[in-house]
Amino acid sequence: MYRPLYALLFAGLLLPGAHAGEVRKIVHPDGRVEYTNIAPAQRASVVHTYYKYRNGDGVLAFSDTKPQGVEYERVRFDCFACKVDSAIDWETTPLFAHRYREVIDRIAARHAVDAALVQAVIHAESAFNPRARSGAGAQGLMQLMPQTAARLGVADPFDAEQNIDAGVRYLAELLRRYDQDQRLAVAAYNAGPGAVEEYGGIPPYAETQAYVERVALLHQRYQAVDQLQGIGSDRH
Repeated sequence: MYRPLYALLFAGLLLPGAHAGEVRKIVHPDGRVEYTNIAPAQRASVVHTYYKYRNGDGVLAFSDTKPQGVEYERVRFDCFACKVDSAIDWETTPLFAHRYREVIDRIAARHAVDAALVQAVIHAESAFNPRARSGAGAQGLMQLMPQTAARLGVADPFDAEQNIDAGVRYLAELLRRYDQDQRLAVAAYNAGPGAVEEYGGIPPYAETQAYVERVALLHQRYQAVDQLQGIGSDRH
């Protein structure tokens, strides 16, 4: 969760590894200026951990160095479905329709979330690997960041039931926040609610946009499996 695409310049310095000729300038409609040295076609794995904060002028900024003296949020960008140039065919890649099925169905029903959507998010986040760990520290099936896991009372993020329960609770929070708009909730799960609010919708991050589309496709495919098995109406 929380994986913004663009690493900004701050304090007049380029992020490490950037070259002046590679930096692109983005001017937003509200006049904000954003810089990035990450091309949309690059793999998300080139970005690991950044810190999101607001500088002294109240401008949203990102840094790969922990900021001092301000509140910040640790963000990451390396989920299974975030790679823009992924070679995976998301329309045909095998599903995990029966993996953790009972746990997902039970927890999704408890929190009034479509179980097929939960399956899609887990697939996108970790490919159903309960031991998945990102370079930024996200853990488990739904790739919980440590601070999110702590807030949700998770003792062991690698325990499938605890991880799914916390991830679904967080997803339910986002769905309520965005009036059950699944695309916005999924975008916020990936890039953070702040980014969704900053842009008034799905952020213009190539990886987040790819993630939202792939989760939507996976969601449709998991729903189709349920319909074929005649159990869709019982799962949410």
